[in-house]
Amino acid sequence: MQAIVGCSQLVTLAGSPDPRLGTEMSELAIIENGALLLHNGLIKEVGPRDEIERQASDVFDVGGRIILPGFIDAHTHPVFGGNRANEFEMRSKGLGYQEIAASGGGIRSSVRATRAATEEELLEQAKRHAIWFLKNGTTTIEAKSGYGLTTEDELKMLRVIQRLGEETPLTCVPTFLGAHSFPDELSREEYVELLLNEMLAAARPFARYCDIFCEQGYYSLEQTRRILGKANELGFALKAHVDQLSNTGAATLVAALGAKTADHLEQTDAEGIEALRRANVTPVLLPASVHCLGLKKYPDARAMIDAGMPVVLATDFNPGSSPTTSMPMVLNLASTQMRMTPAEAITAATINAAFSLNLDHDRGSLESGKRADFVVWDCQDYREIAYWLGASLVHSVYVEGKRVV
Repeated sequence: MQAIVGCSQLVTLAGSPDPRLGTEMSELAIIENGALLLHNGLIKEVGPRDEIERQASDVFDVGGRIILPGFIDAHTHPVFGGNRANEFEMRSKGLGYQEIAASGGGIRSSVRATRAATEEELLEQAKRHAIWFLKNGTTTIEAKSGYGLTTEDELKMLRVIQRLGEETPLTCVPTFLGAHSFPDELSREEYVELLLNEMLAAARPFARYCDIFCEQGYYSLEQTRRILGKANELGFALKAHVDQLSNTGAATLVAALGAKTADHLEQTDAEGIEALRRANVTPVLLPASVHCLGLKKYPDARAMIDAGMPVVLATDFNPGSSPTTSMPMVLNLASTQMRMTPAEAITAATINAAFSLNLDHDRGSLESGKRADFVVWDCQDYREIAYWLGASLVHSVYVEGKRVV
């Protein structure tokens, strides 16, 4: 058995068997001068150094650094062809998200590039993205399709997501997002019928969740009701992009549909927040997409936490609106723009994120019996991870007890 010792802070997130709410989000269960005992890729024991070290046959000293669970990024789009650096320049000249989309850019631009790429080409690019996630301290991601918009191309993306999880140390939780936009070759109603009658059933063996982009100019409330209703019948757990650019009442709808998560929520009002709270829908907040689009309105994280909701933070990594895999950047934005404390932000990116993906049984905190997925940070205080903006503080990353970065 191996002992990992010499931690100035071992940030365990141990505690309640439920998602962390309210003041619980500030309770990180830190062990000063703590240590981990590892065996066969799992955490056997957590505690003070002197108690752990005597049980080990091999000891590794991290030299006064800190250890946290690996980040769990609960909303990403890691598989796509090409990039949209040209649109980044267009936004710098004053064009908005919807203007770029109306001119043929946006999601449809990535659809064209993804369709043109082979499965192997998409996998090679996605492996590059996997390295980026790992180097930023993320060991598990939720990974969406959504840049294919045909049955064949969506399945191609889902196969790449599966292979990405098999061929890299990064765990990938697959989500079907065929209802991301509309293809040019079909009318909107024709594509909705294709989703309902063919694509959802075809994607079910490859994806645990079904997501939809409910927004003005994309999927209406009625279309969202039909598609998520069918997905529920097929056994998908439900997610939805909600109230990102406008308040359409989508938060209330997805609450009524029993969604697992509602993601974005930038425009969601108090009524929508209360509907999500009553229905136990987890809010997944994506401040990097607000920042990268040059927008000003962030989700009301403080209201959600104060209402007793298990807030989750994620990057929304994608080639258009949030080209970042950096959870430390997201933690900084959560603190500076959404008034979340660094402790609340860490909880939102670890144990609460694990609960949102039904992975809390084996990751998200450093506790006996869980996977040894953890990150050694080159600092002495957990608050520094969000504080030092743009600095890479990751010293090393472990997945199932093996160093991968």
